[in-house]
Amino acid sequence: IFIVYHQITELYFKLALREFEQISDKKELTGDFFLDRVTRINRYFEALTKSFEIMVQGMEKEQFLKFRMSLLPASGFQSAQYRLIEMASTDFINLVHKDVRDQVDLNNTSIADMYQNIYWKEGATELKSGKKTLTLEQFEKRYSKEFIEFAELQKEKNLWQCYLRLSMDDQNRSDIKQAMKQNDVNVNVNWPLVHYKSAVRYLQ
Repeated sequence: IFIVYHQITELYFKLALREFEQISDKKELTGDFFLDRVTRINRYFEALTKSFEIMVQGMEKEQFLKFRMSLLPASGFQSAQYRLIEMASTDFINLVHKDVRDQVDLNNTSIADMYQNIYWKEGATELKSGKKTLTLEQFEKRYSKEFIEFAELQKEKNLWQCYLRLSMDDQNRSDIKQAMKQNDVNVNVNWPLVHYKSAVRYLQ
């Protein structure tokens, strides 16, 4: 159940990325087209969030602990596709750690430089030594180049920038605003939160 559910998750992420791509590649972007795709992304994440208990309740704590040690020091947040979804959602500066975000000069700082302070690295850094965990080192070695290249492409194509391409009438539509707000909640709040709750259940 642990393996299969995570595979299902990655398939939903792939579907979401396809919707982001459709929005960013649309030459004459309309409010209706934009809304339809954002709503699809919302459905994918809501399905994942609502179905997460399938995995959480699908094993007893004792069953999970039998193989948990073999996962160390991996993290449930190390999904490359989830990171791509974040980059496709907003301007990259919003992914920079909040403690250094205000110090970034957007006119003179490259994506590659900002990437060094992306927020999720802190969670994979040893608190006492400040060193990166082996998992983070391996993750960066495998994906950093791809992430930076993708983020460069998303500068003018991320969801927020696509929203700004809409007419003012479409930007002011309440259904589009609500879909955008719900997308933020689904991707950045509800999805991480169910992971946190599962960790509490198994590792309390």
